[in-house]
Amino acid sequence: MLKTVDELATEFGGLEGRRVLVRSDLNVPLDGTRITDDGRVRASVPTILDLSRRGARVVVAAHLGRPEGKPDPAYSLAPVAGRLAELLDIPARQATDTVGESARATVDGLKPGEVAVLENVRFEPGETSKVDAERGRFADRLATLADAFVSDGFGVVHRKQASVYDVAQLLPHAAGGLVLDEVAVLRRLTEQPDRPYVVVLGGSKVSDKLGVIDSLLARADRLLIGGGMMFTFLLAQGIEVGRSLVEPDHVDAVRRSIALAADSGVDLLLPTDVVVAPEISAEASPSVVAVDQIPGDQLGLDIGPATADRFRAAIEDARTVFWNGPMGVFELPPFAAGTRAVAEALTTVDGLTVVGGGDSAAAIRSLGFADDQFGHVSTGGGASLEYLEGKTLPGLAVLDD
Repeated sequence: MLKTVDELATEFGGLEGRRVLVRSDLNVPLDGTRITDDGRVRASVPTILDLSRRGARVVVAAHLGRPEGKPDPAYSLAPVAGRLAELLDIPARQATDTVGESARATVDGLKPGEVAVLENVRFEPGETSKVDAERGRFADRLATLADAFVSDGFGVVHRKQASVYDVAQLLPHAAGGLVLDEVAVLRRLTEQPDRPYVVVLGGSKVSDKLGVIDSLLARADRLLIGGGMMFTFLLAQGIEVGRSLVEPDHVDAVRRSIALAADSGVDLLLPTDVVVAPEISAEASPSVVAVDQIPGDQLGLDIGPATADRFRAAIEDARTVFWNGPMGVFELPPFAAGTRAVAEALTTVDGLTVVGGGDSAAAIRSLGFADDQFGHVSTGGGASLEYLEGKTLPGLAVLDD
């Protein structure tokens, strides 16, 4: 069982004045210092605000990007801490290091209800080390900053990292509201989902999703494939795909998944037409061709309109839909129509709709959809996929008391 913040507070006889380390997921996309999608920051606010209102001295730990174990100004959490403070509507003090003098002074200076944000935990090599002792030493230093630990960064619970896994073994701990909500939704997807159950998968790499595809084929009624990964599926059927993105090393595995879908009675829908262009550019001249007519000098960059209509029809009567990965290069208007069509279809479903993964969440927001038009917008793409695949997620397992 995952312990709640209420249960943690009961153990302490209240959290007033207690230092609570919260592992949040604040890994947002930045354009310089400008946040282009603050969805993960917004999702982190309720748990932090709850702890603040309980009188806790809240210490937020998070990562941004992949700074490779050393400080890098390009990956500073300062812009994110500023946005977090705006959303909380209370000050969020920014430490200039993670577990050094600034962190300790910042935490020591907190009054009940106040919030501190530590600098990027990935500035410390111990955070992501594969050596248990190295992670443990960093976790020991983090633990000295707190009396209790709350895990609320669902997007990292599939990682065995110091601020996710090791620190939970050192402090009284609980799962935050975000993590609890994510797990509850994923359980609905894996334990007797309402039917028809439709899974829509896109994104660039099929290699990231082979495991979850095979797992979902045992549960789903329909599986729709788009995005860059569709070209490896097409290649597996002997279709030439021009200069489109493919992973030749995974063609045999894709053939096995296609066969498994047939054996399982799952309706596997692959694109019948695609939008192609000579380059990935907003100024490119796109055209629509059948999947077996892709010119050798062109790239497929979106599902075509006929495929979008087929996908829409396959989604609209569903009672459960899980969608992970855009249908095309949605950031560029000529190649956004397929992703928009899938998003629009999800908004009409009378049942549970789950948008999983950072790219999918960013896509719906950039295309003008609001989070509340969907049943659930997940903050954890990789974590969601590994959960659905049936893998043990270290950051959840360590919380299971």
